[in-house]
Amino acid sequence: MSSRISGPGPGSRSARRAAAVTPLLLAVLLSGCSSGGSGGTKASGAPSPRTESTATAPAAPPASPDAAYRRWGIDKPLAAPPAPPSAKLTDGLKPGAAPKVIRRVPTNDKVVFLTFDDGAEKDPEFVKMTKDLKLPFTMFLTDDIARAGAGYGYFEQLRGEGNRNSINNHTLSHPNLRTLSADAQRREICGQQDVLEKRYGGKPPLFRPPYGNYNDATLAAAGGCGVKALLLWEATMQINDMRYAQGDKLRPGDIVLAHFRGPSELKGTTMTEMVANMLRSIERQGFTVARLEDYV
Repeated sequence: MSSRISGPGPGSRSARRAAAVTPLLLAVLLSGCSSGGSGGTKASGAPSPRTESTATAPAAPPASPDAAYRRWGIDKPLAAPPAPPSAKLTDGLKPGAAPKVIRRVPTNDKVVFLTFDDGAEKDPEFVKMTKDLKLPFTMFLTDDIARAGAGYGYFEQLRGEGNRNSINNHTLSHPNLRTLSADAQRREICGQQDVLEKRYGGKPPLFRPPYGNYNDATLAAAGGCGVKALLLWEATMQINDMRYAQGDKLRPGDIVLAHFRGPSELKGTTMTEMVANMLRSIERQGFTVARLEDYV
């Protein structure tokens, strides 16, 4: 006589409940460490260790203006320039008319205007500097100097966001224009207008005569070539500080002349060091830098 084991049979209601509960209980036991100790299975929706280790780090925030200026040896950023005037000095000038001669911009704002001539030095660090500082300035290029080495592509990089920094005319070969005939002056000025128009899609409105020398024939030639203003200057950047045409300090509206020069012409000083010296001097005198084209 065989003995019978008491308890629910495989087909009883109790057996069916036990069969259903057992997997559920197993799942609960397996998930019990998901929120706790090491080696536990991660909760549903949590990233796996592989995902965490390969996640892309958030992008670093952009450098502050203070940090950008300190990078170039300047203690603090230049003050923001005031809003430009509603009318420019060349507004209303008739096509072909003699350009206006501008040595200093008439304004009471404590602003000055930076200009760089010729184009001999093509320091890539200056591109980085002007991009960091968002520095406004105006370029006057001489063709046979600017085209050497890296060429006009270098100055294209300096134009900045929205072509903030314009490229203008400084003749084809940098002669003393007062020593040339009217026709020769026209070739020098109009020739460079054509070069720049071909490269940049328009004749530049500003012109600077080499050495600041010009006469009536210069004005006639420049006006006939589409120039609206002949730009001179009131302050000149030296290696460490500025030289002034009048007095011993900057005045509102002064145009500052500098050059694309490197260590060989600056007694070992780089162009970026020279510009940093210039900006410190401007700031020390209580001025800031504005965009010349907003006034002229």
